[in-house]
Amino acid sequence: MRYRELSITTQRQAPSNARTLGFAWLNRAGYLSRLGEPTPLGRQAIARLQSLGGSADFFTRIGLPVIEADEDEKFFAISSGRSEVMQCSSGDYAARREIARFRKPVFSTEEPLPLEKVATPDCNTIEALAAFLGIPKERTAKALMFVRPSDGRFVFVVVRGDMQLSESKLAGLVGGYRPAAAEEITAAGAAAGYASPIGLRDALIVTDDLIPLSPNLVAGANQAGYHLKNVNYGRDYSAEIVADAVMAAAGAACPTCNGRLISVQAELLGDRSGHRFEAILAALAEVHHDDRGLSLPPAAAPFDVYLMHLPGKELDTGEAAGELHDSLQQAGLSVLYDDRDERAGVKFNDADLIGCPVRVVVGEKNLHEGMVELKSRNTAETRLFALQEVITQAGRMIGEAKG
Repeated sequence: MRYRELSITTQRQAPSNARTLGFAWLNRAGYLSRLGEPTPLGRQAIARLQSLGGSADFFTRIGLPVIEADEDEKFFAISSGRSEVMQCSSGDYAARREIARFRKPVFSTEEPLPLEKVATPDCNTIEALAAFLGIPKERTAKALMFVRPSDGRFVFVVVRGDMQLSESKLAGLVGGYRPAAAEEITAAGAAAGYASPIGLRDALIVTDDLIPLSPNLVAGANQAGYHLKNVNYGRDYSAEIVADAVMAAAGAACPTCNGRLISVQAELLGDRSGHRFEAILAALAEVHHDDRGLSLPPAAAPFDVYLMHLPGKELDTGEAAGELHDSLQQAGLSVLYDDRDERAGVKFNDADLIGCPVRVVVGEKNLHEGMVELKSRNTAETRLFALQEVITQAGRMIGEAKG
């Protein structure tokens, strides 16, 4: 394909809105517009990736390190990523934080104590309650209240005070839900800020599976300004659903080994519904670049060969390059043919920016000897080969780049 057909526009400077190095290089190399939209060259690169998308070793073939996570999700670790992934320090387990499993700490096996109602003025948060009573947050029970629109059922959720509810896990347990309104909370027999599952009316009670293992918690008394000490699951209330309902935090114990979970910002590259090829292209640019531009692996590059001719005074280098272009294409190599009447420096800079695996240069000086110049994008060495050897040598260099 000829350079002009793709209307490629390269930039000498990174855009002011560049969020990452990868975005900057994709913009400078003409793969993305300033707004981040794929250009014709970008769409060509995405189409190349899509042609490989069904292979089992897809990410290995394109040279992209990924985090393999639960739910068949694939992530790329990057500080600007929109997802938070919990990953085991040993690398054996990973999942989005909303659904990540972890081994939960059981702080006590003490015997249940009698219920005790205590005044707790202005303690309508876990933090205020724990500070007032001088206890750690794990000694409290946190109440969260919702309504399930499908049947209007009041949903009362109990998690330990040091844990955070996972909305994704709760949705998996009860379906869709919304926050309960003040009048709905009152109608169920609860008191906002001082709620507990004890004595509720017609409520679907859901408890995190750590709650039955946590004796003598402090929970609301369903009366403003009061809490109950020594609330115990099974004795004082029960639930229709007992299951994992909370989010993992950094430092939590891995569910599969003795490691600890660390928090990683990451971008989703694919899941059971398929790959996100624009995100994959962005991730590739983060990994495969140097100070001159992109250096994409052969399987991920939009073209195998960047072919250019340098205008001559005595020989028609354009005609020779055009014939070579056709021969390379017929041999099964994809070619980006830079046939512009531009200065050599501009063409060399653009070749480095765009980052095809092999560069082929047809110049008058070498052409006098029946030779052309070949160079791998990832090496400094430039070599001369006879015209009839170019196809074989270009194929060999691409094969070597693949490893």
